[in-house]
Amino acid sequence: MKIPETPPDIDEIFQEAISEPGELIKLYKWGQPTDLKGRYLHWDKLRHIDPPEGFTIKKWWAAIKLARQNLYKPINLLDTHQNEFKYVVPDSVQKDLHELTKNAAGNLFSNKEIINPGLRKTYLIRSLVNEAINSSQLEGAATTTPVAKEMLRQGRKPKDNSEQMIQNNYLAMQFIADIKSEPLTPSIIFELHRILTQDTLKNPEAAGKFRTREDDVVVMDPLDGVILHVPPKSEELPERMERLCQFANEENPQAFINPLVKAIILHFALAYDHPFVDGNGRTSRALFYWFAARQGYDLISFASISRVLKEEPGQYKRAFLYTETDQNDLTYFIIHQVSAIKKCIDGLFEFLKKEAEEIKQAEKQLDGKKRLKRLLNYRQIALLKHALKSPRFIYTTYGHQNTHGIAYETARKDLMDMAKKWNFLNMQKEGQFYIFEAPENLRERIELAKQ
Repeated sequence: MKIPETPPDIDEIFQEAISEPGELIKLYKWGQPTDLKGRYLHWDKLRHIDPPEGFTIKKWWAAIKLARQNLYKPINLLDTHQNEFKYVVPDSVQKDLHELTKNAAGNLFSNKEIINPGLRKTYLIRSLVNEAINSSQLEGAATTTPVAKEMLRQGRKPKDNSEQMIQNNYLAMQFIADIKSEPLTPSIIFELHRILTQDTLKNPEAAGKFRTREDDVVVMDPLDGVILHVPPKSEELPERMERLCQFANEENPQAFINPLVKAIILHFALAYDHPFVDGNGRTSRALFYWFAARQGYDLISFASISRVLKEEPGQYKRAFLYTETDQNDLTYFIIHQVSAIKKCIDGLFEFLKKEAEEIKQAEKQLDGKKRLKRLLNYRQIALLKHALKSPRFIYTTYGHQNTHGIAYETARKDLMDMAKKWNFLNMQKEGQFYIFEAPENLRERIELAKQ
């Protein structure tokens, strides 16, 4: 991956402008941190755009940087040279944050497409599974999504390192839900890393521990071997971790940071420090989810950020590099992540709309004299919806239990009733347990049952 071009030194540009009448005033009068289209661009992109009349490209960059410097908000997190990171929230991002705050902080079932609150746990479990898979695949896990989903649903042991990564991610997302009300501590981050890397590291002892001086850790592009980032020295990590936790926990009304922006900064900061020999990306994204959940952004828990990042891995890496190459300006990373979150939330609502329509179609199939849709619970109707599209699919009590987050006996009764009472599933014994199969003539069976 090509490293973005480092921006020109604006001090040199200002020195040149001083000797030209009116030029310095023109730079100060520009006054906006974006281009003419409202885009907050890095020099690597801006240099390819025609500047406004009366500007050279370098002078335009200097004018933009001057406007940014007047808007920068510094934060108490440092780079490897002990310089502060900072950021701007441009108008375009303000607008997206406003929309996200309204949507992401809302209750999932305030959405009119879904009216059964019992489905909340089902959708949350599904989202945890999706994020676990996507986050692991983003870091190189090779298992396909259907195979990974079935592994988690059925609770079978991972067969290889890729499946182990996915199972670990799933457990980590559950851990986040359990500790979201707790203030962040190094111990929590260590435990999060330990869960995420269990049985996947070359040195198992490195799970949940800082990398050491002997660990030669750099961030490289796997395709061409280019070094993208050199993290802080290992001896600096304890102090940097304490500073990160302090930043996460502090609430300063005089220096308010939008909670989603703060969650994004935490994501960046842990990835920048790279405190572990491996699993830093997964831990960083998990930290984002922890802070979003802690701040009441419930809908974020139902959206897989890693799915969007996986689709655009180059833009994800470039957002990090833009920040590093332009004087610790976090705005580039914030803009990228806000865009990714927005795509996730939009995708979630599209999914819920489609899901609601499919549930209605499944309920419509049950209309008849016996009013079956009133006799079946929401889990059974959801299973029926799936079975209608998946002939010969095998369901198990354990899988049904994991899908909906219910007790084993509740799951067993759901499936037994579907098989024995309604004849909607074929049932047979395998060893000590029963398995349930979606019949190919399910529609005909439904027609008979509802008469």
